[in-house]
Amino acid sequence: VPCDGFSDIETLGCPSHFFEDELMCILNMEGGKGLTWKYYAKKILYFLRQQNILKHLKEYLQRPADQQSFLEGAVLIDQYCNPLSDICLKSVQAQVDDITNKVLKVLRTKNLRHPSLASKAGEISLPEMELQRQVLDAMNCVLYEQLKYKGNELDYYNSLNSYIHQVLIRRTGIPISLSVLYLTIARQLGVKLEPVTFPSHFLLRWCQGKEGSTDIFDYIYIDSFGKGKQLTVKECEYLIGHHVTEEFYGVVTAKEILQRMVGNLLNLGKRESTDQSYQLLRDSLDLYLAMYPDNVQHLMLQARLYFHLGIWPEKVLDILQHIQTLDPSQHGAVGYLVQHTLEHIKRRKEQVEPEVKHRWDEKHKAVCFSIGLIMKHKRYGYNCVIYGWDPACMMGHEWICNMNVLSLPRGPHQPFYNVLVEDGSCRYAAQENLEYNSEPKEVPHPDIGRYFSEFTGSHYLANSELEVRYPEDLELTKATVQKIYSSGKERVQNAAGV
Repeated sequence: VPCDGFSDIETLGCPSHFFEDELMCILNMEGGKGLTWKYYAKKILYFLRQQNILKHLKEYLQRPADQQSFLEGAVLIDQYCNPLSDICLKSVQAQVDDITNKVLKVLRTKNLRHPSLASKAGEISLPEMELQRQVLDAMNCVLYEQLKYKGNELDYYNSLNSYIHQVLIRRTGIPISLSVLYLTIARQLGVKLEPVTFPSHFLLRWCQGKEGSTDIFDYIYIDSFGKGKQLTVKECEYLIGHHVTEEFYGVVTAKEILQRMVGNLLNLGKRESTDQSYQLLRDSLDLYLAMYPDNVQHLMLQARLYFHLGIWPEKVLDILQHIQTLDPSQHGAVGYLVQHTLEHIKRRKEQVEPEVKHRWDEKHKAVCFSIGLIMKHKRYGYNCVIYGWDPACMMGHEWICNMNVLSLPRGPHQPFYNVLVEDGSCRYAAQENLEYNSEPKEVPHPDIGRYFSEFTGSHYLANSELEVRYPEDLELTKATVQKIYSSGKERVQNAAGV
């Protein structure tokens, strides 16, 4: 399977559930075996499920506005960004229904004759303001006092705040995700709240006058992020610290809510400087372009992202061609990317075999460690596994200066190792900073299967691709581990007086 795209899978013509069953069997294999199989099975399953979810999203967007459930839209976004998680609308709806039942229980203690108590969820509309107020008071009691839902002020820019299933689990979120939950429960109990396109802080509005009124002062505005606090127009402005025009108090559609949710994720994805896969940015761009396929700005961002990551160059060319058709004024930027993408395709076709590093080569004699060994960083204490090495530092002068390599006793003129770290990062560590880990454990890194086929309990076994590049390392790793264990056992026996 090519690493840069799985479109060829679609040509096989088998039902998707067949693929999913087989892939799940691989992912459910016990123990530390089949790591490479699991790595690629997960990637293919991710792709297949996203394609299916994207199809459902497009069907959802084709429905009339009154048939687009806000909750369903939020679930579709959640599913697309977390395709390997067990998320379904039925389960999320069941959790919302459970909260609704708790609200009804509180409502029963306040008003035994309340119309919501005798009706099925979603089948009532309360005309009297006092009856609506009783519902909202009961909702605030359950959500914010009993269940302790709250706005996540301490970790506002965490993507989990935007995923509705995580909001229900963690009972915290941002204004828009909490508003979707609040609005859904209110409508099920007969109170027609409406989503408002308020800047920076998503709100709901509750009509106090004639239904459908265009006067913004005929509404009370509800801040679900602020424990259901009810605000006047002036208090809404205090909330964000400046005056806004009437248009920002208007109602938004389900599609516009999804656009805003995806926009939040898109901004978070742009901040993903530590994750070289930029998965959140890729997923949120896919979602945005599913809703607005001709948005030149986001199409250009997608083309640049794929180009930056060096993946799927054929897709980049398709995107650039579409941009050129939509907006000929982008000719300069499009032409630049087309030229460099064609060069990338040419280089890929001419690509030589990966460099093979032999241990017997004189320039490698100073390399002490081998791939697959579980190591510990002397200075920072993290556990890691070696998946590559160089006889000396191969990074540029700027990196060497930024990482203070020159302050090391042996500086850049010593072996450096590519390591997968337990925190999910990939690092380049100097030999003098690494030591054997006397208590080796599996390294929970998402790319472990890209390089290794099995964890033995003491070290990792290289897969066929890595073994070709480091042909002598496998035997050396086994010998090293045996030596470490033998000396460790001997020290224990000596300490025990055996």
